[in-house]
Amino acid sequence: MPIRVIVVDDSPLMLRLISRALNEDSDIHVVATATNAHDARTAIKIHNPDVVTLDVEMPKMNGIDFLEKIMRLRPMPVVIVSTLTDAGTETAVRALGLGAVECLAKPESGNAQATFGRLREIVKAASKAKVKPFQDQKYRAPSSDFKPSNKIISIGCSTGGVEALSEVLKTFPENCPPTLVVQHMPAAFTATFARRLDGLVAPHVCEASEGAPLAIGQVYLAPGTSCHLQLRRGRDGLVCRLDASDAVSGHRPSVDILFNSVAELIGKRAVGAVLTGMGRDGSAGLLAMRQSGARTIGQDADTSLIYGMPRVAHELGAVERQLPLSKIGPELIRLCAKQNKENAAA
Repeated sequence: MPIRVIVVDDSPLMLRLISRALNEDSDIHVVATATNAHDARTAIKIHNPDVVTLDVEMPKMNGIDFLEKIMRLRPMPVVIVSTLTDAGTETAVRALGLGAVECLAKPESGNAQATFGRLREIVKAASKAKVKPFQDQKYRAPSSDFKPSNKIISIGCSTGGVEALSEVLKTFPENCPPTLVVQHMPAAFTATFARRLDGLVAPHVCEASEGAPLAIGQVYLAPGTSCHLQLRRGRDGLVCRLDASDAVSGHRPSVDILFNSVAELIGKRAVGAVLTGMGRDGSAGLLAMRQSGARTIGQDADTSLIYGMPRVAHELGAVERQLPLSKIGPELIRLCAKQNKENAAA
């Protein structure tokens, strides 16, 4: 049975383009369209769709307010299709934090075909997502008695990763180990996402820059779609390297690229984790990390919005332990603690 989709956008042109692109796939059927939240709410009640695509900049009730109502009262997979304006990126990242499955930038002239092909893939994955009701999460500062060792954390995530990564980093103390993160998302969104995280968690979060030295209490987020993030040795220690080489398995940045560099340079001094996401990016790299002596964690099926990347990593033998999302952050920190006997023996 085809995936039933409602398309919501205040632009009649975008409604036609998105609907036509989705209907080109026999596994997808657009059952209704709407140009505002009121009509969208009515369409949802009538058609009970599997997935909603949503523009966040709409008249009257904006997409964020509408999304929050959906996720609180009638949770369902929502894919954000947003413009790349400053306001649009800020709102889109907020939407992902509310529980939207994925965010896709509206196509520019010349790349519409690639964008809509990606949208069809995302809608199919979203239809299988494990969406939960949105609940306000009260931030509780983690314990400050953590004593860091010389270990480094690397994390990879994709679809559903905005919410998952936020939950993991909220458990990190202010003096957490240097942490490198690859999250698949459009380039225009990562700076906004880094700022959002920086205001939510105890460590400092920033977009990674070329040559940035790794430091205690710092989380480095790979710039989206513009370059790969790697670990390399600098004159005075380990630093970030940004590599603008071609995409790997369709991804730039690639989790595999990051994990492979970590495995090669520091081996058992590393701890790696693969969180929710589509596809298999990160599985081979996490295996290389485990084979080099690093500790490795994968998010379990029950708490993954999309159990794709962690599933492949687990099946490949790359995951030492599968854990629910709520336990991943504390376990990463435990494995990096100076007083940990396992670390002393490593």
